[in-house]
Amino acid sequence: MYRNLILLCMTLNMSASVSFGQKIVGHRGASFDAPENTLAAFREAWAQGADGVEGDFYVTKDNQIVCIHDSDAKRTGGTKLVVKDSTLAELRELEYGGWKSPKFHGEPIPTFAEVMALIPKGKLFVIELKTGPEIIPLLKTELDRLKPDRSQLLIIAFKAETVMESKRVLPDIRVHWLTGYKQNKITGQWTPTVEEVAKTLKATSADGFGTQGNRAIVTPKFIETLRQRGLKEFHVWTVDDPEDARYFQSLGAIGITTNKPAVIRESLLTTGGPVKPARD
Repeated sequence: MYRNLILLCMTLNMSASVSFGQKIVGHRGASFDAPENTLAAFREAWAQGADGVEGDFYVTKDNQIVCIHDSDAKRTGGTKLVVKDSTLAELRELEYGGWKSPKFHGEPIPTFAEVMALIPKGKLFVIELKTGPEIIPLLKTELDRLKPDRSQLLIIAFKAETVMESKRVLPDIRVHWLTGYKQNKITGQWTPTVEEVAKTLKATSADGFGTQGNRAIVTPKFIETLRQRGLKEFHVWTVDDPEDARYFQSLGAIGITTNKPAVIRESLLTTGGPVKPARD
């Protein structure tokens, strides 16, 4: 059945994503089925009909931009090499696929350029910067060298200073500030509050924000308040449940980041409309 879903998605054209208003973005590639942040995972996302892929990026000791989520290689590479203290050659002595399945054994850590080379025309490349602003001059150099269509790019970052510097150095690329939420166990208060989110978006000049897919805080009122304060667009991460995807679709998210692109895409195309949000 799953194979049939993939085949179905491969037959859909780009207009399908427009029809329901969201881009389906493979989180670290199609990372439910392939090892995250590897070329295999990004290829699998395209095979599953994703509209875009998201990858995480750090800088090595020898100033190479590499695709990895953690600050060291322990979890996916098996050895605790700290990325910023290691050269690309040292990081490539490890393999990054065998932890997921023996069939992926031998997957190398990809460079930014290698991931960029896999982005088809018309697809979205979401670039998460895991460091501070120091990565941005290197990223600009790579983009100037590779000359991608910058309308296909979206930079995202949790650090406000990285968002601000991205907007300053790369003004022709959209940038979203990322945020998750924490709840005080005593008061029940969620942070950041909607006021704090709005303040950060204004201070950073971000084009929008990427919100954790927490339905307890991301309500119609929450989004409407931000829109009244200038929010232009938002995307949601990481959503693997079809009902949650339909909920965030109903709020107007421009993108839904998921580990399961085929499942979420098929659900949004066949369920007959979004889930109605609960009243605030």
